[in-house]
Amino acid sequence: MNMQQMLLDINPLPLPTLENFLPGRNAELMYMLRSILSGKEKECFVYLWGNSGCGKSHLLRAIVTAYARKNAKVVYSCAENHYPFRGDSAGDCFALDDIDGLDASGQAELFSLYNRLREDGHALLLVSGSTAPAYLDMRQDLVTRLGWGLVYQVHELTEEERVQAMQTHAADCGFTLSQEICVYLLRHGRRDLPSLMMTLDALNRYSLVHQRPITIPLLRELLRVDS
Repeated sequence: MNMQQMLLDINPLPLPTLENFLPGRNAELMYMLRSILSGKEKECFVYLWGNSGCGKSHLLRAIVTAYARKNAKVVYSCAENHYPFRGDSAGDCFALDDIDGLDASGQAELFSLYNRLREDGHALLLVSGSTAPAYLDMRQDLVTRLGWGLVYQVHELTEEERVQAMQTHAADCGFTLSQEICVYLLRHGRRDLPSLMMTLDALNRYSLVHQRPITIPLLRELLRVDS
């Protein structure tokens, strides 16, 4: 049974929430997002930026999930679904992920949406990009507006924090994960947490199916790598 087959046998990852996001160096950001959800913070515009895999999409989806659970009207848009937010300003929460991919038309729509929401004054607009607003290669009036609200860099987890997260996940699943296994995974697999956790679940199942302890050779076999 190969890695792909093992992953197909694993239950889907849970919905992103603030509770299942490991904050690391993002404690201030997490506090602010929770304050927005609770109504203590009234800021309606938040821009998150950081490298791929740092958790921006998780946080945007987590806020959307939280609003949806309150029966609020939410809109989540990203490059994969071609940002279908055009002409709609009646929602309670708008999350626009990875706006670096917006073309000129999309930038114009986001500019218009921002202005409508600013005038209405009640909906939350969350936006993410790869860099701070001032460095976005976009129309200047939009860049200026994105910098008017709260701006946070989403910091990636350190290697030590990723190891801690993996070992905690393993313990929650009932098995022990060595430092050696964690480091190997970080060297040879995808480093974002969802991918790491899915690989751990596959490794655990592979170990149980073949009744073998979790070792580097077993992990290599699962990943089908030669070194």
